[in-house]
Amino acid sequence: MSTTLQKRFWKEVLVQQEAAGFGIYLDDRQLKTPLKASLLAPTKAVADGIAAEWDAVKEKINPLEMHLTRCANATLDKVTVQHTAVAGMLAEYGATDLLCYRADAPAELVSRQSAAWDPLLEWIAHDYGVDLVTTTGVIHVQQPDSGQEKLRAMASDFDPWRLTAFHDLVTISGSFVLALAITSKHLSAAEVWPLSRIDETWQEEQWGIDAAASAAAEVKRSDFMKAAALMDLLDQG
Repeated sequence: MSTTLQKRFWKEVLVQQEAAGFGIYLDDRQLKTPLKASLLAPTKAVADGIAAEWDAVKEKINPLEMHLTRCANATLDKVTVQHTAVAGMLAEYGATDLLCYRADAPAELVSRQSAAWDPLLEWIAHDYGVDLVTTTGVIHVQQPDSGQEKLRAMASDFDPWRLTAFHDLVTISGSFVLALAITSKHLSAAEVWPLSRIDETWQEEQWGIDAAASAAAEVKRSDFMKAAALMDLLDQG
């Protein structure tokens, strides 16, 4: 059963353990992806989360309110078959990582970036052997090939479900390093989110808060936290 359905037809949602994972059933009909693959979650925690989304449907299905279901569909229909390409794309974020591009003025912004981001670059260098070069402005700086190979290997080591969650953490924050800090439990998502918004926060302090930009940022923050929550559910086994 795919998310293209419009109206609720089921009375109950059930989770059932099967040989290849945990299936989610709408009455006696197994949930399927848009490409008709059986939607099997790798852990009961994830399956329970998906089931809760379907159980919460009142009358009509709104896929935008079903984050775990959308992640499951993306994982099974796309990431599983494009794993190498997705991992490589995410490693490329490390080549232009947010933490590596610094302001050259004003002094207070420079100081904020340094205080927040330098410890994380020191951490990834110490714990993972990845040395990233920083620069000022937006001119591209070439990162060492050895570090990029290590980032690619790290991304490739994620199973498809974790790679889906990691994808959202990287692309929303603009930083492989920040995403890795969450997945490795070095920092929490709540600690990381402000670190990804230093420039925006600075601009708001100088010029005030733009309502449209603030609303867009809240959507991104919510999606970021949901991606971190998926990673936590996967880690529950």
